[in-house]
Amino acid sequence: MKPISRFPVPELESLPDDIRTKLLGVQEKAGFIPNVFLALAHRPEEFRAFFAYHDALMEKEGGLTKAEREMIVVATSAANECQYCVVAHGAILRIRAKDALIADQVAINYRKADITPRQRAMLDFAMQVALDAATVGDDDLATLRGHGFSDEDIWDIGAIAAFFALSNRMANLTSMRPNDEFYLMGRIPKAKG
Repeated sequence: MKPISRFPVPELESLPDDIRTKLLGVQEKAGFIPNVFLALAHRPEEFRAFFAYHDALMEKEGGLTKAEREMIVVATSAANECQYCVVAHGAILRIRAKDALIADQVAINYRKADITPRQRAMLDFAMQVALDAATVGDDDLATLRGHGFSDEDIWDIGAIAAFFALSNRMANLTSMRPNDEFYLMGRIPKAKG
């Protein structure tokens, strides 16, 4: 099996207590530890900062649904050619949207995906921030306001796109491998137990 990173991946037992506790909590909830946690644990201080900002952006309440937040990640990660983030966040998007098709549609061409005009405007702006942020102007924000987004929502769209540009680059730098578990998540109904 291929390694999950081209950099050293620490053993769970060797990690600082707070990071090990976080990883075990994720494992308990998901049934496995996503490779991003293991790969980024190589640098504990950066791990803490990365996941604090990730959680602040992705787990909060606001004008964007959690599924819309994941749409931003999937669309911009596809544009940045980040296999790890497309696969991992595609799985989360399928689950949060309760739609087995949406992640593939958004990753391949969000302009043809089964999304609302509001969501398309959101992704147009996210892509602009991810790929050509220097061109963002007042008219772009006005367009989003015309779709009902507040200034706080606009900040969130831009911040998610910008944060995942960092994440995409780190995943590509490390050659981070998506966990096999992600590929089927949200595609087939869960077995009722």
